[in-house]
Amino acid sequence: MNPYKTREGGATVTVFVPYDCNNNCPFCVNKQEYADMSSFSLEKICDSIRKMDSITPKCDFVFTGGEPFANPASLQVMLDCIPKTHRIFINTTLPVSEKVTEEDIIAFAEKNKDKITCINVSRHLQHFVQESNDSLLERLPVKFRINCVLYKDYPKDKLVPFMERFLKVKGATIQFRFDYTATTLDNLYKVDDDQIYQDLCKVAKYTGLEGCRMRNGFYFDYKGMEMTYHKTLPYSTLQIEGDDGIVYDVLYDTLIKQNGDIHSDWDGTKMDVEAYEKVVFEPYDLHWFEKIE
Repeated sequence: MNPYKTREGGATVTVFVPYDCNNNCPFCVNKQEYADMSSFSLEKICDSIRKMDSITPKCDFVFTGGEPFANPASLQVMLDCIPKTHRIFINTTLPVSEKVTEEDIIAFAEKNKDKITCINVSRHLQHFVQESNDSLLERLPVKFRINCVLYKDYPKDKLVPFMERFLKVKGATIQFRFDYTATTLDNLYKVDDDQIYQDLCKVAKYTGLEGCRMRNGFYFDYKGMEMTYHKTLPYSTLQIEGDDGIVYDVLYDTLIKQNGDIHSDWDGTKMDVEAYEKVVFEPYDLHWFEKIE
């Protein structure tokens, strides 16, 4: 194993919540992990959150699943472990049920509005998830973004109606997402044969490209609403030789699994936590390649 290197602030920590969702999205690679929840532990997840905070006290935390809002009380316990030096993002469908109401979600967001950086809400051209009313989005006291995976042969005729739908929602932005399981180093930045990029260029104004070695965002404007087209590699570790001649495992994401185990990649690779405590930091290579006014 090579020594670890990561960007200033630390690699993003994605926390998989220890409870399932009611959806079965075809592009989800996590669903099978929720078939057996016997080893899941809120306590161990919190221990790992504290450990990652101690190593990189300014890294971003992302809560995903599963469904973070399936159990707001447990989500609150995890958020309480994170100091305000971190940005916190929540990936959710904003589920509304008899157990979790709109008022419960609004109250949770209000209580944590000084800690939550953004709530990323899953909405798709096809109805893969159970959706709450769009009116709930406008009531959120924190920034929110619509995440839409354009999966395989997505219905192109629904793109503009989808944009128009959220153009009516005050504060909404949209991130269209490529199926990351199909992303490679070769096609990460290619656009000539990228159907999603071409389709978006036909209906919205392209405004620029921001990216790094691992992921990028193609920016668009639709009638004043910001949209991005996001592509990322299906792994989070790159082996790169530094100026010192040493080959490093450069980490962009780390994971805390449902049982509290800490991983250094999405493929089941467990992190050497003691080695990460000696991680070398480098400037984040995320930057604008082009910005069109």
